[in-house]
Amino acid sequence: MKPLRILVLTHETLVPPESLDGFTEQQVDEFRTEYDVLTRLRADGHEVRPLGIGDSLAELRTLTAEWRPHVCFNLLEEFSGVAAYDQYVVAYLEMLRQPYTGCNPRGMMLSRDKVLSKQILSYHRIPTPQFVLFRRGRAIRIPKRLHFPLFVKSATDDASLGIAQRSVVEDAARLLERVQFIHEHTSGHALVEEFIEGRELYVGVFGNESLRTLPPWELSFGGLGAGSTAIATRKVKWDRAYQQKHGITTGAALDLPAGVAEKLDRYARRIYRALHMSGYARMDFRLRADGTPFVLEANANPNLEEREDFARSALHAGISYAALLERILALGRGYRAEWRRD
Repeated sequence: MKPLRILVLTHETLVPPESLDGFTEQQVDEFRTEYDVLTRLRADGHEVRPLGIGDSLAELRTLTAEWRPHVCFNLLEEFSGVAAYDQYVVAYLEMLRQPYTGCNPRGMMLSRDKVLSKQILSYHRIPTPQFVLFRRGRAIRIPKRLHFPLFVKSATDDASLGIAQRSVVEDAARLLERVQFIHEHTSGHALVEEFIEGRELYVGVFGNESLRTLPPWELSFGGLGAGSTAIATRKVKWDRAYQQKHGITTGAALDLPAGVAEKLDRYARRIYRALHMSGYARMDFRLRADGTPFVLEANANPNLEEREDFARSALHAGISYAALLERILALGRGYRAEWRRD
């Protein structure tokens, strides 16, 4: 790919330094993704500028008009402190007729709304756990179709926010307690679904019209200890000391039952299309002991840190980190947004 002018969009506090000298591992973890992407793109000869965005898009409009980037590399996960608002930044880029990487605003909205996405997937007969939404400020009534144990999480938040061992509940009293916790600590609604005991698998997908899936990747929970449930809590996903202590690792999913890899591939593609996604995404599954996969959620624009799951599964498929970023750039520049359909 010829050298491009690339504007990398990050949260205003996550613009990475030129060098990691003097920073602790814990400090670097805060902006590792941004650092990896920027340094790799620069090493590949691109002209790269980072832009930290808080609660204003004025500088974004100025830079796109004056510097005229070939593409914006979108690493935003929120806007103005609201996680769901990053889709509006992407919509703004479309109105500016500015190419960008990652998912389109429609796909971001559908996949971010866990209840709506599960309703869409159920319509398409893609297996997902039975669920109910408990709205903040409403009375809590447990439908008879739900069977314990149940899993309680935020209906909109990502990155395992609000998920802990207590998220899996065995009776009505604990369900009520956890739903109230989600209401109070996220100021949003609680999504309650039947808990699927089994293996936790991830499947990466990238593409616009033509799709490619990555090899199934597995989160291995190691030795969490007696009384612990194997779920992807915030500590399991992001606390490196906790991961090392309990032997929690991720890697290629081995010894899958016959036909499961092919089934995951088909489901991942169907989910991607049903939710109108583009660019790249990661589908999260639970694989029951009988070999039945259930989709938990679809994640638009998953973490692109070089040592995290998406990049590692791509490398397992023979796609280097540099090649992965180049593909994401090409998909962003090639996406047929509405303004290109005339």
